[in-house]
Amino acid sequence: MIGAAKGYSVKLFLPDNASPERKLILRAFGAELVLTSPLEGTDGAIRAVRQLVADHPDEYFYPDQYSNDANWRAHYDTTGPEIIEQTAGRITHFVAGLGTSGTFVGTSRALRKFNPAISVISFQPNSPFHGLEGLKHMETAMVPSIYDPTIADADLRISTEDAHRCVRRLAREAGLMVGISAGAALAATLQIARALSGGVVVTVFPDGAEKYLSDSFWTAE
Repeated sequence: MIGAAKGYSVKLFLPDNASPERKLILRAFGAELVLTSPLEGTDGAIRAVRQLVADHPDEYFYPDQYSNDANWRAHYDTTGPEIIEQTAGRITHFVAGLGTSGTFVGTSRALRKFNPAISVISFQPNSPFHGLEGLKHMETAMVPSIYDPTIADADLRISTEDAHRCVRRLAREAGLMVGISAGAALAATLQIARALSGGVVVTVFPDGAEKYLSDSFWTAE
């Protein structure tokens, strides 16, 4: 979107098993797509783009969202303060997934600065082979350099099936069309909320459903 608006040529590397809708949306904006092995997930895409930049350093600008401090700082400067404002400072727990880790790291640091008593909980897929697009199973993946594992008070593991169930539930019960990583966020948040007698638990839905409408899980029970 930004490349199209600014007149920049954009080349994106992503696994070949990314959803058809995601590929169509990116191509609609004029991006050149390089599809990497689905067996290597996002790590394969990262390795491929790093090799391209290393081979042609004068031709490309590589934002590197996994290592760029501007990633987590954007959430430190905006997402964290927005949550504090919208909850009138009443937030007691924050839950977010680990992909690039920028949302969790930056928001958690902002919340902790506001109130060190706020609990911050991360979550990730429960298996190396999962369907939670955008999220990383840190034990078996390339760990983003911006990720700080010491921040989280707890780190939950969420199954693809639970995420799918929550996506369907949000659509059918709340009228919210969200993506799979957002379904995983709800699943993790419900785990935390069920163990509490009170509090204000906040999560972030990082993706909409438009990239996953052809997936078969929508019709499952």
